[in-house]
Amino acid sequence: MSVSYYSLDWKLILTAVALTLIGVALISSAQYYSGSEALRGYYLKQLLWFAISALVFAVVLHVPLRLFDASAYLLYGISLVLLIAIFFVGSTRLGATRWFSLGPINLSPSDIAKIAILLSLARYFAYIRGNPVAPKNLIGSLALTLIPMALVLKQPDLGTSLVFIALLIGLWFWAGLSPGFLALALSPGISMIASANIVAWVLFFVVLLALIFYLRPGLFYGSTTVLVNLACGMITPFVWNGLQNYQKLRILTFLDPGRDPRGAGYQIIQSRISIGSGGLTGKGFLNSTQSRLEFLPERHTDFIFSVLGEEFGFIGAMIVLGLFLYLLYRMVRIALKCRSKFSSYLVFGAATIILFQTFINIGMTIGITPVTGLPLPFLSYGGTSLVFNWALVALAVSAGSTWREY
Repeated sequence: MSVSYYSLDWKLILTAVALTLIGVALISSAQYYSGSEALRGYYLKQLLWFAISALVFAVVLHVPLRLFDASAYLLYGISLVLLIAIFFVGSTRLGATRWFSLGPINLSPSDIAKIAILLSLARYFAYIRGNPVAPKNLIGSLALTLIPMALVLKQPDLGTSLVFIALLIGLWFWAGLSPGFLALALSPGISMIASANIVAWVLFFVVLLALIFYLRPGLFYGSTTVLVNLACGMITPFVWNGLQNYQKLRILTFLDPGRDPRGAGYQIIQSRISIGSGGLTGKGFLNSTQSRLEFLPERHTDFIFSVLGEEFGFIGAMIVLGLFLYLLYRMVRIALKCRSKFSSYLVFGAATIILFQTFINIGMTIGITPVTGLPLPFLSYGGTSLVFNWALVALAVSAGSTWREY
């Protein structure tokens, strides 16, 4: 079935357009007082990437979802090849090998991997016979996710690897796994964090055992959960020692930004100052003190929300958050009405990715999540990121237009 322009979800499209244009304006403001002409022109580059994103949106929209369904595992394999190839021919910056340098364009295979794992997981769950959240099916989807995740962690890129886990958990929920069992699935990660303090770890296990007793998941699932949590808690020191120094510093700084106010904690402190100084209505467009005096690093990328908070205040921040919530609402609405299981999983997974990256990015600007380097969807400067998010919107709009198809 061809896509009819009358059947497109224009409310979803226009919301994404609004967020993108707000991002262009904030990028312009963030570098408006920069002494570098190249930095001042970043907003023009972002507009160019917006045009490229619109082209990608149109192309994806005209590709039948059945073709994405049929080629999901092929794209998964290609993404693995690219993730491996980057260690041999990739570009290394700031100690991380994450990009292919193609002249003026830096291509991130991690974003391609996000699309590939989204398509593959959607296909995996769509064609399961029987209970999709049976233990063997959950283990299969976990294995499918852990392979690219391990390669991304090797780059190292902790933020993107967490996106894979968030996507998997979101699709587990959509497949029918109850919140209680989701809590059990997440418990190993919590165990690793709690094990940093023996008292916290003991209290965590008391709660875990109470939850297992309440849910009664069965002898195999319950005992496996306990053993995995014990193992995760005991390997925490080895995992910590295996982290890069900058990753350890990010975690310690997240827990206490004041421990290094002029070093690792500088970004978070300046970000909080920016957002707090905006008050209710903000200082006005182009009037960001932190940007003008260049106190806030990475203000056009990771910390673009800080510029928003300072210039447009609480009201402006709430408007942007409202746009994100509305965009997610439109996507979930499409996922609910799709007759095709593949399309439904695909759209909900896309919404999960956008939600997770938005939460992590905004959270790190106000100090409630560690600094991971995840950009704010549609707003942060970056061509690959913008194209990726518009591809997600295109998949959702395409599914919404053909929701009657099985």
